[in-house]
Formats: sequence, structure tokens, C-alpha cells
Amino acid sequence: IGSSMKSIGEVMSIGRNFEEAFQKALRMVDDTVHGFDPYHYKGNNEELKEPTDKRPFVLAAALKDNYSIDELHSLTKIDKWFLNKMLNIVKFYTLMEKTGNILTAQQILEAKRMGFSDKQIAQAINSTELAVRKQRQGLGITPFVKQIDTVAGEWPATTNYLYITYNAAENDIDFPGGFTIVVGSGVYRIGSSVEFDWCAVGCLRELRNLGKSTIMINCNPETVSTDYDMCDRLYFEEISFEVVM
Repeated sequence: IGSSMKSIGEVMSIGRNFEEAFQKALRMVDDTVHGFDPYHYKGNNEELKEPTDKRPFVLAAALKDNYSIDELHSLTKIDKWFLNKMLNIVKFYTLMEKTGNILTAQQILEAKRMGFSDKQIAQAINSTELAVRKQRQGLGITPFVKQIDTVAGEWPATTNYLYITYNAAENDIDFPGGFTIVVGSGVYRIGSSVEFDWCAVGCLRELRNLGKSTIMINCNPETVSTDYDMCDRLYFEEISFEVVM
């Protein structure tokens, strides 16, 4: 620890299984990342031993190269429960690669439930994000909006913390329309951070002064824009074409 900043850029990713939340989080931290991608960064055994921001991708590549869970556990000391969940993602990615460039409705639904983005599915099947999106919407596969339950199920949740998921059967809220969406600035970076959040907060406040209902989409839990009382609806979500649309 010294006087200079070494690390910044935390995100809050919410899903209904580990695979979904983990893949979302990786995309939130870096918008050039498609998810738990075995082709993003290929490292070596030494890089598996050191916990760095690149290690998740070294792990993905190692799982794709058929490293065993026991081998990876001895190298990384990561609990086998998490390693098995990561293996689920890589196995499904490999399955998609073998299907050609059209997936069945069941395969698309399963991919979405494991946190694969449209862009990531397109990468696996040599298609495009828009083609996957069109097929998915044509099949009626769309996400549901859920509320975070902050009261452990003791009584109905009324919090303003929302997220979208495919691991659900109904929405927790109604959609009356008439809202204005403000897109947040996502993760902080050293040298550019709070001033971007101030832009979002200033926009929300001015819209509120004009009597308009507001939606904030952001994934950064250390901002003012993600305070529950700054807007009418707060989506803790990744900032991407797919999610915003």
C-alpha cells in the first residue's frame, strides 16, 4: 500500500445463478470483454497462481484446454464449487461452437440463463449480435425484471433496486410508460470518475424538477447515481446495447 491508487472500478452484478452474475460482472468491468471468454487472454500456469484482473480469462482458456478441476484448484486455490460453475460456462460455449450458426429455442434460453450476451452467442456460432437478437426476440425469449429482496422474504420487497434476468417466470413491477432513461457511466477509472457520475446525477435532478419519471441504468455501487432515492427506477445492469434496448 502506498500513496498512489492501485485499483479502482468495482461493479455490482446481480443474477439468479453464479454463471449469470459472473459473466455479467466481467462485461461490466470492461466493455471489450464478452463474458467468461476462453479466447480473450491466454496465459500460463504462473499466471494461474497470481490473482490478477487477467486471471479469470487465463482460467477460461485453461478450462477450454481441458485442465482438470483438481489441477486448477491446486494452482489457483479457488474453491472447486466456483471452478465447476466456470466449467459449466466453458462447456456450454463449446457446445454452441459445435452447433453451426443456428441454435434451437431451448439452447438460446439456456445460454441466456447462464449469462451469455447476444454478442457472446454470436461469437460462438459465427453470427452477428443483431441476428441473434432478432432470432431470440422472434422466439419470444426476453428477460424479466426482478427486485432485489432486502428483507429476506419476511414481507413483500418494495426496494428500488432492479435487475434483469432470464431465470424467472414473471416481472416484479408494472410498466406504465412515460419514463426517461438516464444511462450511467459504469465503472470508475483512475483519472476519470466522479465528474461523469455528477453529469448523470445533475440530469436526474433536472428531470425530476421538470416533473418527469426517471430510470437510471448503472452498474457501479459506489456512485451517487445508484442511490435508491435518486431516481424512480434504478436498474443495476451492464451498460450495453442489448441491455439498454
